[in-house]
This record gives sequence, structure tokens and C-alpha cells, in this order.
Amino acid sequence: MVTASFTGVLRTIVIIILIYYAIKFLLRLLAPVLMQQMVKKAQRSFNNQQQFNQQNYTTQQANLKRDKKPKENKKVGEYIDFEEID
Repeated sequence: MVTASFTGVLRTIVIIILIYYAIKFLLRLLAPVLMQQMVKKAQRSFNNQQQFNQQNYTTQQANLKRDKKPKENKKVGEYIDFEEID
């Protein structure tokens, strides 16, 4: 059975603390860059979706105008004006 020495445990704890602070420091440096990249990606995605929707809307409007037939004016009969008789 192997027993841990006090210096070995202390060294491990110090290494863990150093790694924690190193990661924390790097994240503070890299977080703004990563967030900016995420925002740019979301903006591109939004713009692409907006263009797609605009193209769909324009195509639908063109199809509606093309498919729309002029209404025929049908004259069924004469207009009769009724007057009340007392």
C-alpha cells in the first residue's frame, strides 16, 4: 500500500489552483472574442433568413398577381327603383 506524502498532496493542490486561475484568466481574455464571433454568426444567420423570407414574399406576390384574373362585370338585369305608396 502506497501512502501519500504531505508534500505530494500540497503540490497537487497548488497545481489544481494554478490550472484553475490560468483557465479563468484565459477565459477573460478570450470571452469577448468568442462572444463577438457568436454575434457575427447569429447576425449572418438572421440576415440570410431575412433575405430568404423577402424572396419568398416577393415570389408569392408575383404569383398572386399573375394568377389573379380580372373580374368579369356581369349585368344580370335592370335596376328598379321602388317607391313607397301610402
